[in-house]
Amino acid sequence: MEELKYEDNPDPGRWRHRKKEGAGRSVLALVMVLALFGVLGGGAWFAYDRYGGAFFAADYDGPGTGEVIVKVEKDQFAPAIGKTLESAGVVKSAQAFVNAAKDNPDSQNIQVGSYKLKKEMKASDALLMLLDRKNLAVEGVTIPEGWTKMQVFAALSKESGIPVKEFEAAAKDISKLGVPAAWLVRKDGKTVDKANIEGFLYPATYEIPEKATAADILKMMIKNFNAEMTKLNFAAGAAKLNISPYEALVAASIAQVEALLPEDMGPVARVLYNRAYSGDFPCNCLQLDSTVNYWLRLNGKEGKSSEKLTIDEMHSEDNPYRYNAPGMTIGPISNPGEYALKGAITAPKSPYFFFVTVDKKGRTAYGKTYAEHQANIKVACKNGIPICNN
Repeated sequence: MEELKYEDNPDPGRWRHRKKEGAGRSVLALVMVLALFGVLGGGAWFAYDRYGGAFFAADYDGPGTGEVIVKVEKDQFAPAIGKTLESAGVVKSAQAFVNAAKDNPDSQNIQVGSYKLKKEMKASDALLMLLDRKNLAVEGVTIPEGWTKMQVFAALSKESGIPVKEFEAAAKDISKLGVPAAWLVRKDGKTVDKANIEGFLYPATYEIPEKATAADILKMMIKNFNAEMTKLNFAAGAAKLNISPYEALVAASIAQVEALLPEDMGPVARVLYNRAYSGDFPCNCLQLDSTVNYWLRLNGKEGKSSEKLTIDEMHSEDNPYRYNAPGMTIGPISNPGEYALKGAITAPKSPYFFFVTVDKKGRTAYGKTYAEHQANIKVACKNGIPICNN
């Protein structure tokens, strides 16, 4: 497999999928507890009839000005939120907010967190801003797509002040952190290492709660992972491919590293499946330098470009991520984001066994035979992709 490179990539020999500034497709604000609370019908919300005063609650007319941060706490209902908003100068009266909440059934979807609102807002407008997660004011740590667990632990340690060793210790048994049992089995006969949290640290922005332990933080992240997998219906998608969710997660983690563009995540995953499972590829192995480089990093070494990897590094029997290890890789090599995960379970059928990035826009070309692959490499070299020996 020809290696893909990027001149400005600090990780030698890899072409990584990079998120453009401002992209927020896989970044979300997460708090320790996501509590739903909202309007309770009828008299439970009112001490008196609408015509007894609630209907005429004082309210501002305008959209508001400036910016104020308001925090919605766990187990708060509309009256308590209204009082908070009134104290912060957002709404003219708590009762105006209660009225707005009673009239809007979506108010039950307000979530715990800190929100950016305006002063002197119409209560119904304030409610709409609380319902829009774009207004969450999050100060936390952002985990980009494609980071390894080592990078994640380092970032979490910097944000929380908790030593990396404590995150490593807390991750010794992922079944105790909330990873479902269905994710701890494979259909290809290989064993899932419960001490390997790689792949389960979903890329997002996380707000670290005060006094949280390393285990608390990892549980929070895996809870988010589980929620995202439910949204994607990931397990069902993997079942349609006749593989386990874990095997699909491994494929997603590799596609995240190998593909530059979202539209190539699925096709690259299909190449992996064709190599590992079809029986039509020699050794049924992946033959990827990215897996070899992951093993080097696990052992505290730097990744290398293709031509600098030694025979022992690529083929050592001590390396479970080696170049010619049969079948799908033993475990994930990164923490994939939404596009890679979707691609892994919706990988379009194809006859391809090879792929290579062919231009500086990041587009990938595919080949069924090695001859086709070599032709694609010539195109890549012509387009200035640094994978050719000159």
